[in-house]
Amino acid sequence: MTRGAPGVAPAAPLQQEPGPVADFLIEVFGLDAPLAGAVGSAITFVVAFVAIYLLGRIFVMPLVNRVLSARDLDTHARRPLKKLTGILIVFVAVGAAFAFAGYGNILTALATIGAAATLAIGFAMQDVLKNFVAGVFIFTDKPFRIGDWIEWDDYAGVVEDISLRVTRVRTFDNELLTVPNSNLTDDVIKNPVANEQLRMKFVFGIGYEDDIDEATEIILDEADNHKGILADPEPSVRLTELADSYVGLQSRFWIANPSRSDFVRIQGEYVTAVKNRFDEAGINIPYPQRDISGGIDLDNVEGVAEPAAGDD
Repeated sequence: MTRGAPGVAPAAPLQQEPGPVADFLIEVFGLDAPLAGAVGSAITFVVAFVAIYLLGRIFVMPLVNRVLSARDLDTHARRPLKKLTGILIVFVAVGAAFAFAGYGNILTALATIGAAATLAIGFAMQDVLKNFVAGVFIFTDKPFRIGDWIEWDDYAGVVEDISLRVTRVRTFDNELLTVPNSNLTDDVIKNPVANEQLRMKFVFGIGYEDDIDEATEIILDEADNHKGILADPEPSVRLTELADSYVGLQSRFWIANPSRSDFVRIQGEYVTAVKNRFDEAGINIPYPQRDISGGIDLDNVEGVAEPAAGDD
């Protein structure tokens, strides 16, 4: 028989006091104390989780929305922050429910398992984490927003959705591209309509004998006459090229908040109008020309047979 220290009573095993739910189950249903404790803890966990989660959705989410509105954040920045808030509410509700249910030992075990799992998952999800970090940079740096027309690599389209992992872009052929965020932060992104205006350029080639001033006036007149071309910024024309067969006049003009159809339609109408005016004014748009020089030597054109070697 093992004796304790003199004057010190042996330590009694720790027992968790039954909660009010367990007491209710024991009194009403006559359950055994261990079974009543287990069932009571489960009921307490569910009730606490639901209550805390609903309180978070009712009070915390509207508060976050008001804070985001007060900071004048747009849609593409609010959406991931609201998702993170929802995840935090669930996490807090689970942790608090474990505590109310008396699952303290389980929380300690989960923390140890979670630390080991985090290390393993970190190696397995490097690409996911890379895209997540890239998504954070997109939301903070704002290189583009939902509704912007962007171009990267050989792709172009309108941004429909931005999440913390991927960005969804609708191409001008009506295809939906799901692009990892790291692809959009590692490469150069062109945003032609960052200021809700698109600058367009087109080079008109005229002959060397044609009047440059008259051609310039026609190009500017047709830009002023087209309703889809903005007057501010003002269209401009610059001589940019002296090619082999033509003089290049580059027209620069702006259109407002364009879609792909607007871009193609306005440019086509504008170029057609300038071409018709050039025809009326007798301004030539020359074809590319190439000069070929040299000669060909022909032997024995008459087809007379030459004597074989050794013949007289």
